[in-house]
Amino acid sequence: MNLQPTNIQNEFIQLKPLAEADFDRLYMAASDPLTWEQHPNKERYKPDVFRSFFDGGIESKGAFAAIDIKTGEIIGSSRYYEYDEIKKSISIGYTFLGRQYWGKQYNAMMKTLMLDYAFNFVDTVIFHIGANNFRSQKAIAKLGAIKFNEEAVTYQGEQKAHLNYFYKITKVQWQERLAK
Repeated sequence: MNLQPTNIQNEFIQLKPLAEADFDRLYMAASDPLTWEQHPNKERYKPDVFRSFFDGGIESKGAFAAIDIKTGEIIGSSRYYEYDEIKKSISIGYTFLGRQYWGKQYNAMMKTLMLDYAFNFVDTVIFHIGANNFRSQKAIAKLGAIKFNEEAVTYQGEQKAHLNYFYKITKVQWQERLAK
C-alpha cells in the first residue's frame, strides 16, 4: 500500500502528499487556538509545537495536505499510519481542518477519500481520537466507525500521555454503508 498516493480527490478537496514546502500554508490553517481546543495537545497553534506535529507528518511518509480545489488553499491535514500488512489494518488520524471548513462536510469528504483508498488494501481502519475531542468523535461515528477501546497515548514530541478513544470501521461495514 502506498501511504501517499497522489490521486486522491473529488470535486471539492484534494489530498496531496505533505511536503516541507507546505509548512507556512498549513500553519496558516492551524494557527487558530480554537482549532485545537478539544485536541489532546491544545498548544498546536503555537509555531514550535506545530512544527513538531508537522515534522511528524513528514517523517510518517503518510501525511497529506488537504486542499480546497476551488481556492487552491491548504485547509488542513490528515495521515495514514500504523499500516499492518499482516493484520490488513491501518490507522487514519492526526486530522485537522481550519475552522472556516468545519461543519461543511470537508472532514467527511477527506475521510471518505481516505477510507475508499485504504479499503483497496486493508480490511480494517482504526481512528485514535482524544477523549475530549467530541467533534471528532461525533464526526467519525457519522461515518459508521464504532468505539472499541480506550488507551493513554503519548504523541510525538510530548512527555505526557493523553487518553484516546479507539474507533474502527471494517471494509464490510463501509461497503454496506455505501450501498444504502
